[in-house]
Amino acid sequence: MTNNIKSIFKLSVVIVSYQWMVEHFALFQIESSLWLYILAFVGTDFAYYWTHRWNHEINLMWNRHIIHHSSEEFNLSCALRQSISGIFQVYFFLYIPLAIIGIPSNVMNLILPLHLFAQFWYHTRIIKKMGILEKILVTPSHHRVHHAINDEYLDKNYASIFIIWDKLFGTFQEEIENTPPVYGVKKPVKTWNPLLINFMHLFQLFKDAIRTKKWIDKFRVFYKRTGWRPEDVSLKYPIEITTNPYKQIKYKSQSTYFLTFWSLSQLLLHFAIQYHIIHLLPNFQYQELIVYALFCLVSIFSYTSLMDRHWFSIPLELTKLIIGVYLLFYNGEIFIISPNFSISETIMYSYLFISFIITIIYSTKTHEQPKMIK
Repeated sequence: MTNNIKSIFKLSVVIVSYQWMVEHFALFQIESSLWLYILAFVGTDFAYYWTHRWNHEINLMWNRHIIHHSSEEFNLSCALRQSISGIFQVYFFLYIPLAIIGIPSNVMNLILPLHLFAQFWYHTRIIKKMGILEKILVTPSHHRVHHAINDEYLDKNYASIFIIWDKLFGTFQEEIENTPPVYGVKKPVKTWNPLLINFMHLFQLFKDAIRTKKWIDKFRVFYKRTGWRPEDVSLKYPIEITTNPYKQIKYKSQSTYFLTFWSLSQLLLHFAIQYHIIHLLPNFQYQELIVYALFCLVSIFSYTSLMDRHWFSIPLELTKLIIGVYLLFYNGEIFIISPNFSISETIMYSYLFISFIITIIYSTKTHEQPKMIK
C-alpha cells in the first residue's frame, strides 16, 4: 500500500526518462506489429534480470528489494511487498538498447505493467513442478528457490519471466526434492512495520560507514557485495544472522483477539483509502491530496507499530490524529462519506479518537515482549 501511494503521487526521481532516450538515441523506427511488442517484452525481461540481480548483489541496492524478501512465509501476498525505498530510478541505462532500436514509449508504457503483473502468480507453494514449462518460464518452483535463504539456493534464479537468463549467466538452481526452501532474509527483520523494513538495511550501512576506522571502507560498504561489512565493525558490532535456516525462528508479536480484529480492520480501511485517493484525483489539487496521502502513510506506520506492540506507535498515532483533524478542518470535503457532511465529520472524528485511544491502551498495556515462534 505504501508503494501504491508512492506511485500514485509519483514520489520518485527519474534521472533520464525513456521518452527522452527514444527521442535522442533511436536509430530506427519500427512499425507497429506483434513482433514489436514481443521484442519489447523480451527486452524488458532482460533488463529486469540485471536490475533484479544487482538489487541482490550490491549492498546499497539491496535496500531497494529487501521488503520483497522479508516475509518468512511464501504466498501470493509476497508479490505485493513492493519497495518504497527505490526513490531514484537508477537502472534507466538498461533500456538504452530498446530506445536505440526505436521501441516507442507508448509501447513500453503498456509492456511494463503487464510484465510486472505476470510475476504475481508464481509466489506460491501450492503449485509443484510444471513439466516442460520449467525449461522455459520462471515457475513457482524456480521462484521458491529464489526466495529461500538455504545456502544451496541463495542468490539464484533472478529471472522474471524467462528462466533462460539464469541458465545463460550461471545463476540457475533447480529446487531440490529433499531440500525444502526456508524463506525470509539472512538478517531477520523482526517487525511488521513496512517503513522500518524498507530502510533498516540502509540505516545499517550508514551506521557501519560511520563506525569503521578505515576511510576506504566508509565507501566500500555501499558498493561491495550484499552482506559485506568492514572487519573492525563486524567484530565490534556483530549482528544476528541466520546461519542454519532449518532452525529458523519466525517472528510473531503478542496479540489478542481484539487487536487482531483491529489490525485487520485497519488493513481493509487503508486499502479502501487508496481507492478513495484515486477516486479524488480528478477533483482535487495535488497539494490537497498529498496531505491525505501523508495521513494514510503515517496511519499505516502507526498501526503496524502497534502490531509490534511498540511504544513508538503512540507518537505516530498522535501525528495521524493531528493530520486528520487538519484535513477535516481545512479540507473536510475530502471525507464526504455521507450526503450529510456533519455525519461524515462525526464518523471521521470518532475514528481518529477511537484509534488514538486503542493505540494508547495496547502500546502501554502490560504484555510479554514480542515472542519468536518456530
